[in-house]
Amino acid sequence: MAKHQERGQTYWCLPGGALEDGEIPEEGVLRELHEEARVDGRVVRRTVHAFDAQEEVETYTYLVDISDQQPMLGHDPEVEPDSPILIDLQWLSLRQIPERDRAFLWRAGLLAVPGFLKEVTGWGDAISYPGCSPRRRE
Repeated sequence: MAKHQERGQTYWCLPGGALEDGEIPEEGVLRELHEEARVDGRVVRRTVHAFDAQEEVETYTYLVDISDQQPMLGHDPEVEPDSPILIDLQWLSLRQIPERDRAFLWRAGLLAVPGFLKEVTGWGDAISYPGCSPRRRE
């Protein structure tokens, strides 16, 4: 997971970003992974392709094999070096990721990754997101 800091807020997300001119999504995901995590990868398969008609934005998420490489904090080349937004990089279990940031992982298609669904179904039925109690679910 890549930790970002923007406008006084921090959040964890998967490495990623926008496509460059002439780049296909598979090339873009590998470039972004190299920029942010300093590893080279091989696309195993696409897990999500979505189109937001209101924003006119396409989103792609991929399962990528990095073999036994060790990710290291990289950078976002579109951001000035004296004010980086990428501030940390770590392997995190779902229990270590804030509830808000977990919500974005569902959208990224992680339920299609082997083992992820089993992990999620083992959590039980407790309400865990902030500000919610069983009475407020209605």
